[in-house]
Amino acid sequence: MSEQDLSIKDVRHIAKLSRLAPDDAAIESLRSSLSSILGHIAKLSTVDVAGVEPMAHPLAISNRLDADESGATLPIEMVLLNAPAKVDRFLAVPKVLDEGGA
Repeated sequence: MSEQDLSIKDVRHIAKLSRLAPDDAAIESLRSSLSSILGHIAKLSTVDVAGVEPMAHPLAISNRLDADESGATLPIEMVLLNAPAKVDRFLAVPKVLDEGGA
């Protein structure tokens, strides 16, 4: 894929979908970077993978799974002593979703 294949309108649309708001000066740089990334992906799509078994991880590893057993827990008062912010008996964390849930 060449830079001509990805328009500035496309870059603005991708930025909007990504919830980014790049200024006009950054759009051309993003266009070049995205075009390069898409070009590499296009090259990968030409690789013949017939007969190659899909894998979830490049190394043959397995997780050690111990029995899930409950044990003693810390009292809530001790946990809250190290909390940077708390509300009543709860840890206070920053909101990560806006009111719309998006």
